[in-house]
Amino acid sequence: MQDPILRKLFLGFIQIHILQHAQKEPFYGSWMIEELQHHGYEISAGTLYPILHKLEKAELVTVEEKLESGKIRKYYSITSKGIALLSKAKEKIKELTSEL
Repeated sequence: MQDPILRKLFLGFIQIHILQHAQKEPFYGSWMIEELQHHGYEISAGTLYPILHKLEKAELVTVEEKLESGKIRKYYSITSKGIALLSKAKEKIKELTSEL
C-alpha cells in the first residue's frame, strides 16, 4: 500500500479486527494472517507480529504459549482493558458509519 494515510487507517482496522477475534477465542498468528486475507488485507508476518507485540505491550492482549505437534505456538487472548477499548472503538465505528 503506497498511501501512508490509507495504510495507517487500515492498520487501525486490523487492530480492531484482531481484538474482535481475540474476544471470541484465543488465536495464533498464522491463523490471523489467513483470517485477515479473507477480508482483503494482504498482511505479512513482518507486519502482524509487531502489531501483536504492541497490543501485548499496551496490555490489550495476553499471550499463552502451547506446545502443539512438537512446536510452541503463541495464542493471543483479549484482556479486560482490550475489551473496554474494543467497546469504545465499536461505538465510534457505529457513529462514523451512520454518518457515511
